[in-house]
Amino acid sequence: MNDLVEILVPIACGCVLPIMIIWLTVRQKMNETNQRSQILLAAIEKNPDMDIEELIKKMSPKKKLLKEKLLSKLQTGNITTLLGIGFLACAIYMDYQGGMSSKDLRMFYLAGAILLCVGIGFLISYFMGKKMLAKEIEAEQNKLTEQA
Repeated sequence: MNDLVEILVPIACGCVLPIMIIWLTVRQKMNETNQRSQILLAAIEKNPDMDIEELIKKMSPKKKLLKEKLLSKLQTGNITTLLGIGFLACAIYMDYQGGMSSKDLRMFYLAGAILLCVGIGFLISYFMGKKMLAKEIEAEQNKLTEQA
């Protein structure tokens, strides 16, 4: 029974979980699109003289600004880096205390290292993006202030 669990858990986490996540996000986007189209059709039926382009612009989801995208990378990088450091610190402490099996301890080290590397990758992406997109962000800010 233990062998079966050791086989099924990685398969579930590696195959089934990503497929379910993708299916749920695609389904959510399809439902949002269907709801928007139903609202548009109802608005056209009630008032055929309405400016459809303006209504579509108002109903479409707002795109994130470059600054918002960069800040979300910074936030994700900080969180995953701190989680990686926490896992590594916990693994070092447990290794020092000697209260955990070596297999479980290796998993803690591995999880900490992976999280730390992913977090550092997000932070590098943030700082490089900030440096490379400085002019575009400034132009975007100027455009927003002109509109307001």
